[in-house]
Amino acid sequence: MNKVFMIAYQYPPMGGPGVQRTLKFSKYLRDFSWEPIVFTRNNSGNLADETLLLEIPEGMEVIRTRAYDFESMKGLMKYPGKIMARKILIPDSAAVWYRSSVKKAINYLKNNKVDVIYSTSFPYSDHLLALRIKRKFPNLPWVADFRDEWMNNPYLLDNPYNSIRMGIEKRMERDVIAMADRVIVNTPVMMNNFVKTYKEHEHKFSCIPNGFDKEDFVDYKSDGQRKKNEKLTFTYTGMLYGRRKPDVFLECIRDLIDQNVIRENEVSIKFIGKFLPGYFDGLNEQYKLESVITVYDYMPHKECIGQLLQSDVLLLIEGAGPGGEAFYTGKLFEYMNAGRPIVAVIPGKGVAADLIRESKTGYVADCEDKNQILRMLSNVIQLWKGDKLEYNPSYDVINRYERRNQTGQLAALLNDL
Repeated sequence: MNKVFMIAYQYPPMGGPGVQRTLKFSKYLRDFSWEPIVFTRNNSGNLADETLLLEIPEGMEVIRTRAYDFESMKGLMKYPGKIMARKILIPDSAAVWYRSSVKKAINYLKNNKVDVIYSTSFPYSDHLLALRIKRKFPNLPWVADFRDEWMNNPYLLDNPYNSIRMGIEKRMERDVIAMADRVIVNTPVMMNNFVKTYKEHEHKFSCIPNGFDKEDFVDYKSDGQRKKNEKLTFTYTGMLYGRRKPDVFLECIRDLIDQNVIRENEVSIKFIGKFLPGYFDGLNEQYKLESVITVYDYMPHKECIGQLLQSDVLLLIEGAGPGGEAFYTGKLFEYMNAGRPIVAVIPGKGVAADLIRESKTGYVADCEDKNQILRMLSNVIQLWKGDKLEYNPSYDVINRYERRNQTGQLAALLNDL
């Protein structure tokens, strides 16, 4: 069986959306005659999900090295650690990990046969570790996987670093693209952006989107026609940061309550994830929705899916701005397979909006058009009240994004190399 050496700083027992892609690839690669070896960190940091360890194939080799996790420091070192992670280390908080792990990775590859190197970002330090390996073993094929863009990342475009650091990271990105034998990206728009920047490497790029794992749903019954809850229940999972804010959605809910489109005791909004302390205090004070909003801490992945299936609608939020049209948030694909309609307050002309429309999995309103959001929510409320909030998606489209099928795409690319 061929072997692929997978560099993934974010990997179980770490939880959160960043681990899912590599975890699912490693889970299914053996089905396509590839044996994964994962090279990762030695702890979960602030976000742990021990249940994900159960999905790692039995007997698969996982090599763990010290994390040097400045983001997770506590006590007196908490704030200096965050400054180090976010302001000083280049390109990201995993920079010390990658530099301290190079020797161990190279020694392993000297003593063990491996056919392909795979690295995935975020963090981009994964690619820099792979770049060091590629320079040491130039004949070893390397696949660089970008879950999000680097220099064209919306959050970086909104808050760019100083010109010196931007220049350094631009050179890093250019070196990775130049040295990698293949580059995988997450969306077609992202691929077009990379190709425009690196036209001479156009032949290297492929698109494998994020997806969902059918096995995550086997413990639950998903029935798109089931009876409604006593309250119209919205569920949001994930994080809220940068442009991804619930403000406009909550403002619209407040307006609809004030207009008697729906009563306050008829609606429930669940937010599930790791949020900053006090994040919702100001929102509740502003929109007076204390009796409507319930905040849950991060929960194990399958438990979170259970919450989705108990909802009436699934809330998707993304902000507008440069680059925002280029990516799907990872939760979208699990939403699509959860058997409940999506309510999306997102860029109206982005890839996520296009996919929801194509798959017929929900309702879309442009995040910058409050009147459009109000109309969408009013329509959803009336359908819910009439017990007509149905889910009749295009399963042909949804099934394209099943994790095992996507792992087959990755395996085909590895075979090609």
